[in-house]
Amino acid sequence: MVTDQFRIDSHKLHFHPERVAQWLNADTWDEAKKVYPIYWEITTAANCNHRCTFCSVDSIGYPDIQIDADILIRRMEEAQELGVKSVMFAGTGEPLLHPEITQIASGAAYLAGLDVAFTTNGIRLDRFEAVDACEWIKVSLNAGSKESYAKIHKTNPRDWDKVWANIENACQRRGKWLRGGIEGQTAIGVQCVVLPENHTEMDALAQKAKSVGADYLVLKPYSQGTFSIVKRDDIDYQKMHAYLKLIPAAHNTQDFKVIYREESMKQESEKHHYDKCRATPIFWCYTMADGRMFSCSAHLLDDRFCIGNINTQSFQEIWEGEKRRQNWEMMKKFDISNCRLNCRFDKQNRYLHELDSGVPHLNFV
Repeated sequence: MVTDQFRIDSHKLHFHPERVAQWLNADTWDEAKKVYPIYWEITTAANCNHRCTFCSVDSIGYPDIQIDADILIRRMEEAQELGVKSVMFAGTGEPLLHPEITQIASGAAYLAGLDVAFTTNGIRLDRFEAVDACEWIKVSLNAGSKESYAKIHKTNPRDWDKVWANIENACQRRGKWLRGGIEGQTAIGVQCVVLPENHTEMDALAQKAKSVGADYLVLKPYSQGTFSIVKRDDIDYQKMHAYLKLIPAAHNTQDFKVIYREESMKQESEKHHYDKCRATPIFWCYTMADGRMFSCSAHLLDDRFCIGNINTQSFQEIWEGEKRRQNWEMMKKFDISNCRLNCRFDKQNRYLHELDSGVPHLNFV
């Protein structure tokens, strides 16, 4: 039985061979500047209605800033024409707090031909009217009981009942869609950062997620943010493994899966499996609510990774511009010991490292 059909604990970069081949052949800046990202992550609202205890972007401070919807719509249309394939709304705040988020998701990204996704705490999901515009919606829900949820999310316990009602409602109101000749529906999942204080509640969390109609539950590791104020050195996933490994078998069905990110949890006690980051600034980008675009979300407070601003530059001007060129040059020698172990592009970097460096007997396919 396939338990991770979405490859959440893996990657999908090898399903884009033309873009990867373009990167492999890009030895000069004139070639590299034309390698456009596949994936774009966007913070639509920098403010947040929760204050999760493990938040990796707490140092940014949750300012009350919303991205300019009209400008973002234009930039997404430009990006799609240049080869960008997907946008994910999440980031340093709660994306559904943006007052025009339905218009952004359905009237722009979806109609422009971009695949759309959300990571959200789900408290405003009942107000979101574009569920069917999304490939997937993942709700961050980091406990298996109301009491733990309130403590970890630093919120009113009433939010526990509200978010579950919102997930159930979203599962019920999503419909079938047809895109590119393929029929499907929006995948709705729950994700949980496993911590010492919540890990024994994962059985209860899986049962609850399954009961409201979610498609999956992701059990993921805590990852220390590069600039985060909160520091955790009390997490040992090996001690939790005996319990966590039982959760998928206890709850997996044809319609519901628990995705235990065991490989990512192992990474937290290891070193990087590659010598440098080859994914930056190539295969993805990140835009904050004030319009600044970064080549990596783990370095949002480092101006060396800021490559432009969508408020004053077109997508092409940013991607082929001088600041990205400088970042591209820097990344050739950048010390990745300054990077988090479980960044979003860790698995992709392992793949790119092998392509770039080779493996023994590679011609014996």
